[in-house]
Amino acid sequence: MSIADDFPVVVHSEEGLFRNSDLPKASGLKKAAVLVPLIRVDDAWHLLFIVRASNPKDRHSGQVAFPGGRHEETDSSLIQTALRETEEEIGIHAKHINVISSLSAYVTVSDYAVTPVVAVVDWPQALTLQSNEVARTLSLPVQWLCNRSNFSLRARNTLDTQSNARHPVIVYKEQQGAVLWGATARMTINCLKAFSDGELTVTPPMTIDW
Repeated sequence: MSIADDFPVVVHSEEGLFRNSDLPKASGLKKAAVLVPLIRVDDAWHLLFIVRASNPKDRHSGQVAFPGGRHEETDSSLIQTALRETEEEIGIHAKHINVISSLSAYVTVSDYAVTPVVAVVDWPQALTLQSNEVARTLSLPVQWLCNRSNFSLRARNTLDTQSNARHPVIVYKEQQGAVLWGATARMTINCLKAFSDGELTVTPPMTIDW
């Protein structure tokens, strides 16, 4: 059974959905960046995600995420961090990535300020996965992601058994054997809101129907 099968479908408040932190207060944060890759599949916009490889030493093992990682001193910018990590993790070179913009950093429970870099990726691509970090990729349609019947809120510690935190996290219904939840789900929602508010644009236009 999917861990999302018994989630109640609730009416979400704007305040409850759109936030930029998992923590009430944050200091001494480490910098990181992820790529939010938009791709065209069957004439529709999708977001491309990775599924992390299984690793008993990694608390994020098996989770759905965006390609990305910690900012290195050799990176010229957080955008460069996202591009470098994307090439390392799934083999897409920067020449195939058209960066649209960066969103506000998202603060995670692991004390990272993660900057989402939104971009359109030439598609299809022959991917080369970094097998010790990435098990596979999956794409999810934007229209499915913005359908409120497909996600809900749940206390974090009901999904992350290593955490005592009970702050609400967004959890999507299972798709393709994986569940999108947590910080990546929040960044997904924030990205879609930026498009629906007209802060980000893409061609052909993206229709967000909340």
